[in-house]
Amino acid sequence: MSQIEQSIEVEVPISTAYNQWTQFEEFPRFMKGVERVEQRTPTLTHWVTNVDGVIREFDAEISEQIPDERVAWTTVGGEVRQAGVVTFHRLDVSRTKVMLQFDHAPEGFVDTVGDVLGFVRRQAKGDLERFKSFIEARGFETGRWRGR
Repeated sequence: MSQIEQSIEVEVPISTAYNQWTQFEEFPRFMKGVERVEQRTPTLTHWVTNVDGVIREFDAEISEQIPDERVAWTTVGGEVRQAGVVTFHRLDVSRTKVMLQFDHAPEGFVDTVGDVLGFVRRQAKGDLERFKSFIEARGFETGRWRGR
């Protein structure tokens, strides 16, 4: 099991950063390798990823969701095993620190080698950088979910 931790500061209010992160179906717009995310229930998402031609599908259950604070998840079925949390930290009225922490279990030889070489860590960092570019360019979220 690998532990990944990355963070980034974004130039938007905490509610804007949090609201955008809850729009799971928009993840392919800034997460490389994510082809599709379907929100099936308020707490269940279905993911389709394509990393270097390897297509994987899995479900993730949202285990905790506190507006403007955190979203935690764990995979519950499919070809990927991971659990994590993204937290939001108010730096000032218009700046937010987004912190992503997750445990990832590589599947098979290729995943294990990629993990050892830091692929997953670099992917997480790149995804946060693309999230920053996406939300700062827009200046507002594409939608929001304030439920728990």
